[in-house]
Amino acid sequence: MRAFVTGGTGLLGSNLVRLLAGKGYEVRALVRTAKKAEKLLDGLNVEVVTGDLTDIEPWAHHLKDCDVLFHTAAYFRETFRRGDHWTSLKQINVTQTVRLFEYAEQYGVGKIIHTSTNATVRKRKDGMPSDESDRMNPEEALNLYGKSKVVGDLEIDRFARNHRTPVVTFLPAWMFGPGDAAPTGSGQMVLNFLAGKLPGSFPSGIDVVDARDVAHAMIIAAETSTGNERYIISGHYTNLVELFAVLQKVSGVQAPSKTFPIPIVYLSTWINERIAAFRNKEVDMSVDELRVMTEMKRTSGAKAVHHLKVTCRPLEETIWDTVNWFRANGKNG
Repeated sequence: MRAFVTGGTGLLGSNLVRLLAGKGYEVRALVRTAKKAEKLLDGLNVEVVTGDLTDIEPWAHHLKDCDVLFHTAAYFRETFRRGDHWTSLKQINVTQTVRLFEYAEQYGVGKIIHTSTNATVRKRKDGMPSDESDRMNPEEALNLYGKSKVVGDLEIDRFARNHRTPVVTFLPAWMFGPGDAAPTGSGQMVLNFLAGKLPGSFPSGIDVVDARDVAHAMIIAAETSTGNERYIISGHYTNLVELFAVLQKVSGVQAPSKTFPIPIVYLSTWINERIAAFRNKEVDMSVDELRVMTEMKRTSGAKAVHHLKVTCRPLEETIWDTVNWFRANGKNG
């Protein structure tokens, strides 16, 4: 089979490319810079296509003869400098994503595997884990990225109703794993821990998952799923205290011992955002991210377990591999 992967050097995309190549797929990977791809995808039999989602037409012809499109690319920066970010979020995560799917159908791609996020899932009032049916409205999203994905998923539903190409959407939890070159917010947290930059924890709760397990589930869906489906991939419900304990165990770096009340954390985060905005810099954690961490929403991956026979590796293994990848690549915070 021949697969086209967008976001080929991202945390999810690079692990997906590696798994696909290992399974004997012919892989075309869309990357923004060939130099980064050369480093991250070194040694893999992969055809690299340079381009991005802001201008699809110059590289769209590379979709021809592909059996499946794995769309992992997105505009997702968790913390932003000053300015209008909704325009870019909507353009890439909504308008251009649908345009990409139209090109995929035009060039005969048989199936589309799309990456959304469990940030589009509404928290249940009874405290029970939410599932794929608990869909947010755009105004319920906790941040602009989440809103763009909610809007994007609605547009993708419309695409699926009006086109013949099936779309399988994945809603992964907060992803960790090796290959986080950007880094994403999870990777930056790990780097900050290794550098001793984290002052402490606060009451929190969030689902996390290994990017490699998400990639594996996506491949299973590409090979077996026949219709338009949505799957939450949610490995472990955890909190900062547990994450820091696992990080200390696998890295040997002492975890911060202080726990701060949520109101104090919100105040300090808000102040840091104002300072960063004045200096036109990004912050390690935004108020929007803090809302997600303290919402304490749980999501259920039972559908993926039942339909796709998905299994998720132990949290300690994920964190161990993440820390070792950073250290092997000269990153210690």
